[in-house]
Amino acid sequence: MAAEDERRDEAPTRLSTGRALLWTAASLPLPGVAHLRMGRRVAGAVALGVYLSGIAALALWLYRLDAHESGSLTVLAGMAVQNRWLLGGMGAVFVVTVLWLAVIVHSWTITRPEGAKFGQRFLGGCVVLLLCLTVGAPAAWALHGGYTAYDTLGEVFNAPERADLPPHDARDPWNGADRVNVLLIGSDSADNRYGTRTDSMMVASLDTETGDAVLVGLPRNLENVSFPEGSTLAERYPEPHGFDMLLNDVYQTVAEEPEELALDPEAADPAADTLRKVIGHNVGLDVEYYAMVDMMGFRDLIDAVGGVQVRIEEPIPYGVHGGVLEPGLRRLDGHEALWYGRSRVGSDDYGRMGRQGCLIKYVAEQVEPTTVLTSYRKLAGATKRTLSTDIPQSKVPAFIDLADRVTDTGDMSALQLSPPQVFTGNPDWDKVRELVDEAIRGGSDQGDGPSDSPSASPSGDNASDRPEDPTEEEWAEWDENQRTEWQEYTGLDEPSPADPGRQVGSEASDLDALCP
Repeated sequence: MAAEDERRDEAPTRLSTGRALLWTAASLPLPGVAHLRMGRRVAGAVALGVYLSGIAALALWLYRLDAHESGSLTVLAGMAVQNRWLLGGMGAVFVVTVLWLAVIVHSWTITRPEGAKFGQRFLGGCVVLLLCLTVGAPAAWALHGGYTAYDTLGEVFNAPERADLPPHDARDPWNGADRVNVLLIGSDSADNRYGTRTDSMMVASLDTETGDAVLVGLPRNLENVSFPEGSTLAERYPEPHGFDMLLNDVYQTVAEEPEELALDPEAADPAADTLRKVIGHNVGLDVEYYAMVDMMGFRDLIDAVGGVQVRIEEPIPYGVHGGVLEPGLRRLDGHEALWYGRSRVGSDDYGRMGRQGCLIKYVAEQVEPTTVLTSYRKLAGATKRTLSTDIPQSKVPAFIDLADRVTDTGDMSALQLSPPQVFTGNPDWDKVRELVDEAIRGGSDQGDGPSDSPSASPSGDNASDRPEDPTEEEWAEWDENQRTEWQEYTGLDEPSPADPGRQVGSEASDLDALCP
């Protein structure tokens, strides 16, 4: 049959240049039709059959993907961060592209007229080249994207599996745990400053089933940090005073003497690994992983996803050149988002902590998987420059799925370990652990309003409780009882903080209520 297929004396007559180009072009959407036209039945049937079977298999896979409970985009994003799928997909794209190009070129070879003039041959070559580029250019783009993702994943998520945790099981990635805790670190380093300061530290405690998230904010100026018993840090900074610097100095202190002070000198970043364990020790949580982002690189990450939309209620001055983020619903670029979460002009550390929590909420709500997939080149470059983590690559798909639950069905609340609920100069760490435990156990049941909301005011709902014909002392006592915790703490008339996200009170507050 094959011999018969190749016998030229039984093949149809060669076509004109125009018809040959039309049949060659038809091989782009339907590989093999030109071979069938020229009597190459076996070759044509095989090419067309494989092509149609591939389309049918792809359609079936997309149908099943669309029916997946996690959502098709989430599943695709999870596959895109696994080397086996990346390499397998890149290999499939390469093989299919080479075969497709071969069919197109061979289609022209068997249909072109013999003895054609130079102009006809040149025209035919240009058309075939254009057809090949139609297939080859998207394939090259896909291969480059796959390599970019592969390279980024290998560079960022290169941490080994934790020795103190069970081996990764894709069917149960959290090993049956109800929650997973991740330390989010915003580091600040510059040419005009020595070392690295971890000015933003926040533990994200995530419910693995519901996606409910509690963000525990730790002020940079917490003092008297304690260290795990038996560690070199504990011996150098013994109780009762403990660490004689601020919490944001722990990272740099360990980074200067990693062999002596790190809890695990063999870790990829001994200082970040130690900070993760030290914070977990002080707040009473098993913090499994950390993710550290350079604050200046954060600007590039926001730019890569097209900015973030934020409602600003009061002007936020920033920088040394008199910049101001004006009120209103605005889409902030990376530079502006950086200053939204960083500025302390007319505010304080705790106010900007609140804005940082709001910023995490806004980014989580607004950045869709489609944005990540379409902006992966910019994201990959920014991520490699700015992100370091001890999350192993095997866990990344599970974190993507969990992040999807956080944004789709989970509630986000925040607990700031800041005044008045925590005295940063000499924290009561037992009380801190109680606050964190209550916040996490309470989850989203803490209510929809911030805990510092005024319970009453002289002109409010409790005005009926005012004593009749009060004496001056009775009036002062009644008025004092109506004051909110924020008014008592600050001595101001405002019943609650002006800074978005600034929490007052010992209970975690819903970020939907704290953030504009």
